[in-house]
Amino acid sequence: MELITAGAKGVAIGKTEEGKTVLVGYAVPGDVVNVQVIKSKKKYYEAKVVGFIKYSPDREVPECIHFGICGGCKWQNLSYEKQLEYKEKEVYNNVKRIGKIENFQQLSIVPSSDKYYYRNKMEFSFSNARWLTSEEIQSETNIIDKKALGFHIPQQWNKVLDIKECFLQQEPSNKIRNSIKEFAIKHKLEFYDFKEKNGFLRTLMIRSNSKNDLMVLLQFFREEEENIKKLLNYIREQFSEVKTILYVINSKGNDSLHDLDVKTFHGNGFLMEEIGDLKFKIGPKSFFQTNYKQAVKLYEIARDFAGLNGDEVVYDLYTGTGTIAQFISANAKKVIGVEAVPEAIKAAKENAEYNNIKNCSFYCGDMKDIFTEEFIYENGHPDIIITDPPREGMHKNVVETILRIAPGKIVYVSCNSATQARDLELMKEKYEIKKVQAVDMFPQTYHVESVALLKLK
Repeated sequence: MELITAGAKGVAIGKTEEGKTVLVGYAVPGDVVNVQVIKSKKKYYEAKVVGFIKYSPDREVPECIHFGICGGCKWQNLSYEKQLEYKEKEVYNNVKRIGKIENFQQLSIVPSSDKYYYRNKMEFSFSNARWLTSEEIQSETNIIDKKALGFHIPQQWNKVLDIKECFLQQEPSNKIRNSIKEFAIKHKLEFYDFKEKNGFLRTLMIRSNSKNDLMVLLQFFREEEENIKKLLNYIREQFSEVKTILYVINSKGNDSLHDLDVKTFHGNGFLMEEIGDLKFKIGPKSFFQTNYKQAVKLYEIARDFAGLNGDEVVYDLYTGTGTIAQFISANAKKVIGVEAVPEAIKAAKENAEYNNIKNCSFYCGDMKDIFTEEFIYENGHPDIIITDPPREGMHKNVVETILRIAPGKIVYVSCNSATQARDLELMKEKYEIKKVQAVDMFPQTYHVESVALLKLK
C-alpha cells in the first residue's frame, strides 16, 4: 500500500483496493508499506506498519533515539518542508470543509526559525517502574534498572518512558534532568509508584526564558525536609543557569499545579521575559507560549490583522497573562482582557503595572459567564475583538454574544484549526472571513496555530 497524504494528528493515509481509508502511524506520505489492521471502524481502518517496501523521498532520519515510543515529535521522520505543507493544507482545508467557507485569502504558513530546541517549558515524571521495550520484555535478562524520569506513554498515563536525550529544550535541560535522576538513585530517593500512588519524587518542570535563565520546580508526594533540601541544594550548586528553584508537596491523585501551594527555595520564584520593550513576569503557573520566537511572530500577525489606529476599544478574550493585550496596547485606545484563571489575571495586572501600561484592564471569570451585555456596557463597546481560546474553541454563549454586539473586526487566534473553523462557520452569516494565516509553533509535530481575520458585513 502506498501512503498518499497526511491526516489529522500526524497519521499517514492510504487506501485499500476497495477504496477504504487506512490511517497509519509513524509512517510518511510516499512510503510503500505492508500494514496490520489494529482497529476496524465503519469508515476507516487504523493500522501499523509491519514492513517497508519502499521509503518516501520526503522521509528524514529522526534525530531522537526515543522516536516511535515517545508520544511527542511524531513528524521527525518527515522533511520540514513537507511538515509545513501538510500543516498549511490542514488549516485551510478545515476552513473550507468544516467552516464551509471558500472565498478567503490563504496566506503562506510562517515557518519556525528553530526546528529543534524551541520549547521554553518541559515537564517530566518520575516512576519506579519505567516503560520496558519489547526487546527487554522478551529477553530473559533480569532487569534491575527500572527507574524513569521522562514522559508518559500516550494513552497509558501510568507508564513513563525514561528519556536519555530530548531535542525540544536547549541545554542544560538534558543535563539537569539526567543529573537529578542520578543524584536521586545515588541517594536512594524514592521514585513515584503509579500503581500504589505513593513515593517521594513525583515531577520535574524546567522553564527557561529567551536569555536561557532557568526555573526548576519539583513536585514531591510527601514532605521529607532533609531530602528536599539535599536535592534542591545540589541543583543550586551544580547549575548556575538555574536562577530560581521551587517545590510543592502534592499528595493528590493528579499532578496538576494550579491548586497547589508553590514554595520558593532559591531565587525570586519567577523569570522575566521580554517582548520588544515589554517585560513579563513568568511564574510557575503562568501560561506563556512555549516557542518564544514564534510567539512574537504570532502576536505581530494578530496586531497586523487588527489594523489598529489608536482609537479602538479592543477586547482580548482568553487573555492568559495578558501578553497579546499589552503587546497591542500602544496601538489602541483601551484594551480589556478577560481570563478564567485567577493566577493569570494577577500576573497580567502585575505585568501591566510593571510596564507602566495605563490603558489595559483585566477581569477574571469564566468567559461564558463574565462576557455579558452588562460587562460590555460597563467597559465600552468593542471595535475589535481578539480571541485566543483553548483547544475546544469558544463556548457557544461567547459566540452568540459576539454576534449580538457585532464588533467591526474579529481576530481569531487558535491552536486547533478544526474548532476555529467550526466557530467561523457560526459567524459567517454576519462576518466575512477575509484571510487566514497558519503559523508553525511546534516543528516535528502535527500541531499548528492559525490566525483568522473577520470583518463585519
